[in-house]
Amino acid sequence: MSHASLSPAVDHPTPTTTQAAAPPAELSLEERLALVNAAMTARLDEAAVAYEVNTAHIPTEPVDLADVVTVPLTPTLQPPPASYPTPVAALLQRAHHRLLTGGWCSGALVDEDGARCMLGAIRAEARGDRGLEASAASLLLDAIRREFGDDVDSVPSFNDAHGSARVPLRMVDQAAILADARGL
Repeated sequence: MSHASLSPAVDHPTPTTTQAAAPPAELSLEERLALVNAAMTARLDEAAVAYEVNTAHIPTEPVDLADVVTVPLTPTLQPPPASYPTPVAALLQRAHHRLLTGGWCSGALVDEDGARCMLGAIRAEARGDRGLEASAASLLLDAIRREFGDDVDSVPSFNDAHGSARVPLRMVDQAAILADARGL
């Protein structure tokens, strides 16, 4: 018996010629973004399912919103801080407090809801003292120009240029601090 007859016949693959694959067409940016979007959506969906499966065993109880809201629904008004000892600074401080508590508006000295602009708050707190009112308005304009430049024409134009009370309130407060520092 020959050795060759004991081994099984093995077919050896014959080399074949393969045709070179055509180079892939370059994808546009939109096509690449669409592919990435589809892949990410599939991954996010898979992660969402995994999260649901992994947390299904955790017991939860419904939350009553009455237990969550613990602050009063109407704000409580804080008393004004101790008044500055100088008249202009005290007036500006009262005007600032009035804007905080009574509301701020633009386009009018006082709106239909009783909110006031910067000058309207100063006028109300001056209680008819035109000299004190003029000094406070002048100092407020000075404080505004120190921060925003000499292009600001007047307190009313500055007030009306803002859509919210944040900057006007801050400027009235800074003017009160400036008046106190100047002894006015």
